[in-house]
Amino acid sequence: MIHSMTGFGKASAQLDGKKITVEIKSLNSKGLDLNVRVPQQYRELELDLRNKLSSSLQRGKIDFNIYLENTTEVAPAKVNVPIVKLYVEQLKQVYHTEDTIELLKMAVRMPEALKTEREDIDASEYDAVAHLASEAMDDLIAFRRSEGVALEKEFLHRIANIMTLMNEALHLDGERLQTVKTRLRTAVAELKEAVDENRFEQELIFYLEKYDITEEKVRLENHLNYFIETLAGQEANGRKLGFIAQEMGREINTMGSKANHAGMQRLVVQMKDELEKIKEQILNVL
Repeated sequence: MIHSMTGFGKASAQLDGKKITVEIKSLNSKGLDLNVRVPQQYRELELDLRNKLSSSLQRGKIDFNIYLENTTEVAPAKVNVPIVKLYVEQLKQVYHTEDTIELLKMAVRMPEALKTEREDIDASEYDAVAHLASEAMDDLIAFRRSEGVALEKEFLHRIANIMTLMNEALHLDGERLQTVKTRLRTAVAELKEAVDENRFEQELIFYLEKYDITEEKVRLENHLNYFIETLAGQEANGRKLGFIAQEMGREINTMGSKANHAGMQRLVVQMKDELEKIKEQILNVL
């Protein structure tokens, strides 16, 4: 079963005085593009989180975020009183005013006016964060899997359409070749020259061989079946599906160049349209 590269995962938990939320968003990308944002107190976990994301998600543009929400009445930062007082005294000399309120407003915006005490994180909290990250990754993978089911249905529908159009083109093959024969005989007749019938038949056979699409039909059919087989594989196969689609396109293009028949050309154009829709969706496959 194929997986989409698009998805979203989320997990959260309430710990002592704080709520921790982990969110992961994934979009399609040629490779793995990781963007990891974690609070300063969890920096020690970043490398391990990156390794887990790389091994579990494989490809995609990944945005990983950890959010902290303080659920207690304790302020996350404290006023650095000595520094603020010093700023106020200096500002008085600059602005020559005793309006303490306005000076305080300016002072608290100055560097180091607020201080955040480093919080010691114990091992149990690190374990909780790592567990939430795993839950969010599992949620994202489940999302990707469900999106993959929809993609697989779309691919099978498009492949079936190409097979139908290919068979319709083959039904026109006899009519197409007869039209070519008639056109050549008419051209020769208009020359009003005596023609060696045996030689003409030999040249006609040689000429018609250039329009034969049997090999293209066989190869295209093989590619279509291989595409379906690859869809059912267990490994990440977006790149392989892309390669197969390219080969399908080559055979369809060759059939079009050999068609020399309006009805068959229309069918080839329809096959190309179906294939383009497949290629667009392959960009989302893991």
